[in-house]
Amino acid sequence: MVGMTATTGSRRVLLAAPRGYCAGVDRAVIAVEKALEQYGAPIYVRHEIVHNKFVVQTLERKGAIFVEQTEEVPEGSIVMFSAHGVAPVVHDEAAAGKLATIDATCPLVTKVHKEAVRFANEDFDILLIGHEGHEEVIGTSGEAPDHITLVDGPEDVAKVEVRDPSRVVWLSQTTLSVDETMETVDALKEKFPQLISPPSDDICYATQNRQLAVKQMGAEADLVIVVGSRNSSNSKRLVEVAKLAGSRAAYLVDFASEIEEAWLEGVTTVGVTSGASVPEVLVEEVLEWLSQRGYADVEIVKAAEESITFSLPKELRRDLRAEAAALTRDDSAEK
Repeated sequence: MVGMTATTGSRRVLLAAPRGYCAGVDRAVIAVEKALEQYGAPIYVRHEIVHNKFVVQTLERKGAIFVEQTEEVPEGSIVMFSAHGVAPVVHDEAAAGKLATIDATCPLVTKVHKEAVRFANEDFDILLIGHEGHEEVIGTSGEAPDHITLVDGPEDVAKVEVRDPSRVVWLSQTTLSVDETMETVDALKEKFPQLISPPSDDICYATQNRQLAVKQMGAEADLVIVVGSRNSSNSKRLVEVAKLAGSRAAYLVDFASEIEEAWLEGVTTVGVTSGASVPEVLVEEVLEWLSQRGYADVEIVKAAEESITFSLPKELRRDLRAEAAALTRDDSAEK
């Protein structure tokens, strides 16, 4: 890792903190690795476990097989559900295929699922703010399809219709831009003054913290490089946030090799951050690439402290405990 020093030269890097793995991603990636150790390869994963090319390729080399549909998993195999969550029908498909399941859905996504079920049971119309086709949106919508209407940004608000304007609630995809979401909420409240907000913020803490750090450095950075994959919603949002914060340019790259020398023309300050599904090794490679081109001084821009961790999926915890107990019994018997 390039040393974190005070700025001493004309060229510098502002490095966002926090950045990279959130607790839900860390949990999901470790879950795949532990499952491979516990049960052996292959472990099937429905959709990419997280939206990051490097992570997916690394896990594939270890024995994970990523599939798009449950029916692609051979009968009797183990299938893991990604951090983005799945609809109830997917659990039904797995049961029909006699599949052993491990649910690695991020607990913050699970919270939104539970909110959708509760409000549907109370016969509310639910306006789900999110991007059409995103796995998380598909999973949440599947919890209460007859009650949920997708609102994909402020421009969708005009066409939204509800049964009873006094019984309407909004929920959101966890990885959206905070500002964009609130713009949509404001438009919805103008149309439906009695619109109810969720009991707690749906946009995940990690998404908010990473956006806050980018806002803080965006005004100073001539260029912001966001490390992340193009199918990562929260990574793409960081590019948008950087531009809105005042950076002249912002780009999304999977790897340092994708950075173009031309981007550095006239640039004295480069901001660097990474999406919530990005391992730190990829950020280190970007810092090294910049250091070799004169941007050796790195200054941390800290927006928040993060200490949240999530336990492994219950199915894995159960089997790991059982294995540990069996080993303990074997040791006792030998003595």
